[in-house]
Amino acid sequence: MNPFDFERDAFGHWVLVLPDGTRQSPITALRAYPVSAPDAGVALMDADGHEVLWIENLSALPASLRQQVLQALNEREFLPEILQLEDVSSFATPSTWRVRTDRGSTQFMLKGEEDIRRLTGTVLLINDADGVQYMIRDMAAMDKHSRKLLDRFL
Repeated sequence: MNPFDFERDAFGHWVLVLPDGTRQSPITALRAYPVSAPDAGVALMDADGHEVLWIENLSALPASLRQQVLQALNEREFLPEILQLEDVSSFATPSTWRVRTDRGSTQFMLKGEEDIRRLTGTVLLINDADGVQYMIRDMAAMDKHSRKLLDRFL
């Protein structure tokens, strides 16, 4: 039995149905730690930003319910992961980066070296000139060419 139900209404909004039958809509799913612990700590929030339900760990949910919560999270979050650096226009900033991400190939402008933040030893967060954030989840696992380009900016 599911600890709660999570479904879409006729308008495409997410609806939380609690075990007592109480329905709340619209609901937004938010990760507490989207980078360091993406599967731990998910809040289901009402339209006023109040937490309605806390999910300690997504893996504890039944598979179908987990998929619905993940779908709601993915609709809200946009954090492409850079898999490969193809080219950098210049080693001085601003520079244009051509990259391959988990969502396809793209290019963006890096305004300054301060827009590359190291979150942990191998995790980087890069902000482009338009405010889009990109993540490099494991710099050490990238190909040699990508690491060489990154080293010029770190």
